[in-house]
Amino acid sequence: MIDTHCHLYNEYYDNLDLLIDKIKAAGISAVIVNGCDMKSNLEVLELVRKYDIVYGAIGFQPTELNDVTDSDLEWLKLHINDDKIIALGEIGLDYHYEDTDKEKQIYFFKKQLDIASMYNKPIIVHTRDSIQDTFDILNTYKLRGSIHCYTGSVEMARKFINIGFYLGIGGVVTFKNAKNIIKVIEEIDLEYILLETDSPYLTPEPYRKYKNDSSYLPLIIDKIANIKKTNNSIVKSITTSNATSLFDIKLKI
Repeated sequence: MIDTHCHLYNEYYDNLDLLIDKIKAAGISAVIVNGCDMKSNLEVLELVRKYDIVYGAIGFQPTELNDVTDSDLEWLKLHINDDKIIALGEIGLDYHYEDTDKEKQIYFFKKQLDIASMYNKPIIVHTRDSIQDTFDILNTYKLRGSIHCYTGSVEMARKFINIGFYLGIGGVVTFKNAKNIIKVIEEIDLEYILLETDSPYLTPEPYRKYKNDSSYLPLIIDKIANIKKTNNSIVKSITTSNATSLFDIKLKI
């Protein structure tokens, strides 16, 4: 099992050493910690060196662009090929807030896509209330990656898959109002699905009142297996293969 999107930062958890032990005990083989800003990107670099199961993605998330400059993009280039940095992320577009500077988001999204193209790295894409613009921009590149926390339609899911993307599925699938994403999972083959938690957010039912972490991944697997009318081992096997293929992760047997 691989958690392809989480934020295991020190500010969210009291003891990361104990948390990593808990995650390993749950049978999780690898986690990809995603950076959002310079502070978290620097922490990602530390975490991948400290913990064997931690891999990293670095990037600037669309709601964290206030202080980002072109020089920060040069920093990405310097570190995108660091050991165990396997993707550019979390990057994308987010039009949720009324005061959103869409032009700035699009500028930095495209600049980071250019870096991913230059260094042949997969990307992990954040899209909220911006799915058409996200698709239209990605459709002008030849990149592979994950659409993090996918909540769009079946039709849009197929469009993303057709241009080289997987769908990141997390705890939302267990929520009572998750009819849309359940429909997507019913219609889309497991070969295009990745598992994620988005820890510390979006804890699966029935533990929503608790802080999320990668050890809850089996609950997401249970739900997907139930929807697909298959067994957990098949979901584990296929989604793990998807993640190792996309992100070039070599799991220790």
